[in-house]
Amino acid sequence: MGTYYDIDAIMTDAQKVPCTFTLTVPGLGYMEGSPGQPIHSGTSVALPIWLAEILAVSQSLGTAPMATIDMPLCLQPRVLNALKADPRTVDLRQQAAHFYSLGARMLELFEEDDLVDVLLQTFKQRAAIISDHASNARGALSDAKGVDFMRGLDEQERCLFRIAHDSGNATRAWMVDVKKT
Repeated sequence: MGTYYDIDAIMTDAQKVPCTFTLTVPGLGYMEGSPGQPIHSGTSVALPIWLAEILAVSQSLGTAPMATIDMPLCLQPRVLNALKADPRTVDLRQQAAHFYSLGARMLELFEEDDLVDVLLQTFKQRAAIISDHASNARGALSDAKGVDFMRGLDEQERCLFRIAHDSGNATRAWMVDVKKT
């Protein structure tokens, strides 16, 4: 988990993940739309990561944890297989606004070597495309093609694009200044 004031870390921890309660807990029925009722063992509910993690590690007097965490839909085999096939075609923002951060957060909770490989390969391949778009954008992202491209990027990729784009512009400006002197 990032720094307390890191908005991206806060937004990542607010993402909901599927959880299954392993115990019947009195008074938590409001989580599934039944206020005043208990939440029963076996009930699946989507909870923010921060809460799901607390429930998954909480144990009292040698009992099982209150809930187990399941992998979110955006990191399930269907999406991972699509990323393995061609990472450029997957709209990561539609999967999760903080896709890579969510993946990293899930890796703190699960040992998934396949997930690590898929996330790394996806980022490497998409970073090259992002760099290419950033160097060719020349300051104009207002056209439909540029907007469509940006729409599919998650927050880390958008930040990478901005940095690559701004550094390219700064380098070009520096070169113009050097030629003047």
